[in-house]
Amino acid sequence: MWIRRFHPRPDSEVRLVCLPHAGGAASYFFPLSKAMPSFAEVLSVQYPGRQDRRNEPLIDNVPDLADRVYAALLPWADRPLAFLGHSLGASLAFEVARRFEREKDIVAAGLFASARRAPSTHRSETVHLLDDRGLVAEVDRLDGTASGLLKDEEVLRMVLPAIRSDYRAAETYVYEPGEPLRCPVLAMTGDADPKVTLDEVAAWERHTEGPFELKVYPGGHFYLADHQAAVTEEIAGRLRQA
Repeated sequence: MWIRRFHPRPDSEVRLVCLPHAGGAASYFFPLSKAMPSFAEVLSVQYPGRQDRRNEPLIDNVPDLADRVYAALLPWADRPLAFLGHSLGASLAFEVARRFEREKDIVAAGLFASARRAPSTHRSETVHLLDDRGLVAEVDRLDGTASGLLKDEEVLRMVLPAIRSDYRAAETYVYEPGEPLRCPVLAMTGDADPKVTLDEVAAWERHTEGPFELKVYPGGHFYLADHQAAVTEEIAGRLRQA
């Protein structure tokens, strides 16, 4: 099952689909789901290979992930959908939004791209090719929520394959040029994120014909953890306008 619905709101006016970072799980967005005003329901995507899906085959590329997420979301598209993606999740959110526009002519209520360079920018990254020690060191460097758990050997053996697979998906993603989105895009980043520059985040403007804005918060790659209330308020305000 791809979709987690932590706080069902059957009378909501819009659904916010949250897509986690490399190595992340749907539960990363539980606090945001709880804090979101009642007019917006949060759906959080659970990638295979982790938590309750840990025995399912991993998917190590963005196009296949996007196809599967798109198909899983079709039954939920009876009301407006918006997308929030963090890091890898931002690339995936962009590709899912593209599929809804291309296949169903459904324009998202908004795309919130967090801690990720724009699809048209490129970096040569090879973290997914590092040995286990190198991969763990990268997670520690970014201060991700899973970094402390990786000091437990049993947990490490359980979660490392999913982290590596997700890094491979993020680092091998290649943007295929096409029509820009028609939805509003808000790009968000931490001012000390080692994985992305402000110019790379600002380049999201190239990928929509709708309104664009860039928001910069103090912090690193996981600035969201320190600014949960502010980010939730920002997203809720824009969804209310939409």
